[in-house]
Amino acid sequence: MSRPSVQFGLVGFGAWGQFHAKSIADHPEARLAAIVAPSEASRTAAAKAYPGAKIFSDHRAMLAQVKLDVVDVVTPSHTHRAIATDAIEAGCHLLLEKPMALTVEDCRAIVRLARERGCKLAVGHELRLSSQWGEIKRVIERGVIGEPHYVLVELSRKPYRQGADGWRYDAARVGSWVLEEPIHFFDLARWYLAGAGEPVELYAKGKSRDAARPGLFDNFSAMFSYANGAYAVVSQTLAAFEHHQTVKVAGSKGALWAGWSGALDRTLEPTAFLRVFDGEKLENVALTRHSGEVFELREEIAQCVRMARGEAEPIADGRDGLWSAGLCLLAEQSIREGRPMKIGKEFSA
Repeated sequence: MSRPSVQFGLVGFGAWGQFHAKSIADHPEARLAAIVAPSEASRTAAAKAYPGAKIFSDHRAMLAQVKLDVVDVVTPSHTHRAIATDAIEAGCHLLLEKPMALTVEDCRAIVRLARERGCKLAVGHELRLSSQWGEIKRVIERGVIGEPHYVLVELSRKPYRQGADGWRYDAARVGSWVLEEPIHFFDLARWYLAGAGEPVELYAKGKSRDAARPGLFDNFSAMFSYANGAYAVVSQTLAAFEHHQTVKVAGSKGALWAGWSGALDRTLEPTAFLRVFDGEKLENVALTRHSGEVFELREEIAQCVRMARGEAEPIADGRDGLWSAGLCLLAEQSIREGRPMKIGKEFSA
């Protein structure tokens, strides 16, 4: 006997929201029941693409009229707290795109409310589900390279897309470019170094090539360290070309190196590799599935289906989302003040 489909409501139907919609619609145990799109043009496009979904201009109307299991929020960052709060108040589980919100306090409020209402909160750090970046975590957990001492996550890419109405180039709405892509890299590095506890200090540098937007950093680097001496480096440039990501991890026994390249971040036929050295022999690890955010999004939706049914926990939960956003915001403060920042308990929910 087949089980009822998990009912999804999607808030946001922009470039990335459309990928979310397709991933939900393609999952055999999910149903895209409703879509919220702000403009008439996007609502028309959503209705044409998904005739079985109810289309709304406002998320509150959707929550009032459609019974949903999961609300998937793919909207500009400054809207996240309000939409997340309303969805949780309506009793829905939540998939919230990164960053959770633009301030630590807003992130903390979302986490607390989800906990109080018994709603599962998944944050969109889909790279953890990657056949490539996730395999690095499994290599570390198997002890192949020993205790991790150093992590590098680096990205060289073309400039960001402007986003609807240019929101991604508006500091008031985007918050920070450190909250855009580097937030994924803070999450990966912290995940890989989980055995060391939580970071205790962070120092960052950033520079924009456009004097008109000095607070949005095309070039950004941060280093954060742990009490046991382990440390991570997160670095990004948007002043380059295509999309090329590198991860390196050095441990007490061995090391690993992984790379991903594509013409765009959503390339469907990327090139990728993972090489692991256990201290004695070097192995080229075969990747059984494509790596890339389009593919990992499908895994994320599948995880949310299991989450809604009580069969799985979020791969990255509210506490992870709070930490990754918090580290990004602390990096911004470090750049502004030109000094290392101590990390205490300010990111606890």
